[in-house]
Amino acid sequence: MPIFRFIQRFRAVGSRCKRLCLSRAIMPLLVLLLALLPSGGGADTLGRGGVGKAVIVVGGDFNYPPYEFVDHDGKPAGFNVELTRAIAEVMGFKVEISLGPWDGMRRALEQGDVDILQGMAFSQERTNEVDFSTPHALLFQSIWIRRDDRRIKSIEDVRGKEVIVMKNSIMHDFMKGYDPKARLILTDTLAEALRLLNQGRGDCALVSRLTGMYLEKEMGLKRIVPVAEPIMTQAYGYAVKKGNAEVLARFNEGLAILKRSGQFQEIHNKWLGVMEQQPVSWGRVVRYVTLVSLPLLLILGGTVVWSRTLQKRVAQRTEELAREVAEKQAALEKLRMHQDQLVQADKLASLGTLVAGVAHEINNPNGLILLNLPRFEEVLRGSQPILDEYREQHGDFKLGRHSYDRLREELPHMLSETQDAAKRIKRIVAELKDFARRDSADLTDHLDLNLCAQAALRLVENTVAKSSHQIVAHLADALPRVKGNSQRIEQVIVNLLLNAAQSLEGSGKSIQISTRHDRFRDLVLLTVRDEGRGVEPEHLARLTDPFFTTKREEGGCGLGLSISAGIMKQHGGALNFESRPGFGTTVTMELPALPAGENTEHRGL
Repeated sequence: MPIFRFIQRFRAVGSRCKRLCLSRAIMPLLVLLLALLPSGGGADTLGRGGVGKAVIVVGGDFNYPPYEFVDHDGKPAGFNVELTRAIAEVMGFKVEISLGPWDGMRRALEQGDVDILQGMAFSQERTNEVDFSTPHALLFQSIWIRRDDRRIKSIEDVRGKEVIVMKNSIMHDFMKGYDPKARLILTDTLAEALRLLNQGRGDCALVSRLTGMYLEKEMGLKRIVPVAEPIMTQAYGYAVKKGNAEVLARFNEGLAILKRSGQFQEIHNKWLGVMEQQPVSWGRVVRYVTLVSLPLLLILGGTVVWSRTLQKRVAQRTEELAREVAEKQAALEKLRMHQDQLVQADKLASLGTLVAGVAHEINNPNGLILLNLPRFEEVLRGSQPILDEYREQHGDFKLGRHSYDRLREELPHMLSETQDAAKRIKRIVAELKDFARRDSADLTDHLDLNLCAQAALRLVENTVAKSSHQIVAHLADALPRVKGNSQRIEQVIVNLLLNAAQSLEGSGKSIQISTRHDRFRDLVLLTVRDEGRGVEPEHLARLTDPFFTTKREEGGCGLGLSISAGIMKQHGGALNFESRPGFGTTVTMELPALPAGENTEHRGL
């Protein structure tokens, strides 16, 4: 029968399809394929190294913190160890974790004494010996040097040097290919490599950044530091002996379950989370206190001297001193404001870097979705004639819990909708990266304010939708262009829309955004109107003051509108506010239109 020939064709790729299935839309088809597979043989009973064994032996490095190591009690610990135990628990099998020297663990895997290694960095050369799982971490390999010897700044500087590497590690393999004539000092552990470097041996050591930082702190190595930029980034995951697909499939499936449940992220945060910030030193506190208190002490001392020597001028001097104190206090307040602005600017810069990094991480799995969906469509198209023939011979049948006739119509639409959603994710991520990147101070782009408004709307639409509110846009046609910087204009519009959303109370409220051309004043206007709580009349004039906010209890710092007003001033424009308490607020952005002769597209959006 044709249907059985079709099943035989897909049996070989069934395990891989199960791991790569990232959308529920294709699950019915996979359920059918798995349900129709013959039940005899190796489906549940595996050979050596498979899950048919009573216990799966898992190997790892005994000194590779924080991923895997033997703790002070002599027990296996670390990120890999806890992840392996969690996978075994959700998949329902037992594991025995054996940690030892890395070189010995690799030999044990090759000889069959170990079924799977729980942490191995990926390289193309290693695929000739082992099969890798889906990566569960990234390793950032770094060059470690001594503080008093800064000759090595990049991987090119390593050539001709004496390099310390762990035997049979990924960096050992790398150096054999990168510089076959290199003078290598081989060690059994990464801790030994860093210790030798700290003692003055070799010119540098190649150790992953996170492991090196952990060992540096644990061992009290004061003389070594990593070079600023990592030399390479490598995928890190489980590895089995070539061909042991059964064990690998079980660990991949367990890893996927942990990621969907959130337990993987908990384990990751526990062992590989961001290091705690160092506390402020007492020396710095003393310096700041001295800088602030010394002028005040001098003024106080001068006041005592003058009060004792010039009794006749007490009243006059008192007035002068009061004025001086007021000026000093005003200067100190101004200094504090500038310091707070610098701190906030640094936070915003850090947030921009974080957004760009998160956007990059989202792009990786989303790219895999976009890569695999056409394959699933191809599988569907190729299988449809066979399934149609089977239906003609046997009538309608079930795919999982669903009718084939129904799925035949709906499944192509579901795949298409999934692909459209993935493309939308890709577009949103690209816009987030554009919004977060460090922009220049160039204000000479010819901008279409409608395009700036549309980009800002895409960035905030999910935030507003989560609050059960809506945004209504009325963008005028054929707006004159304005001169400026697109990212800064977008920043202002995003801030206005978020402020409007935060002012809305209850649900079902709306925010209106519109653009128009004021021909009389030759200005391009953008208006944001909300149905929120409004602003008290006495507060309207202070909305753009630094650190003034009506949302202090909500965590607002009062810099958003101040920064926005500054950006508008740089562009030769202004922000105008109108509000009635209880009836909402209207903010109008005014920008000068370009003259007719210059009103053409020039960079920008």
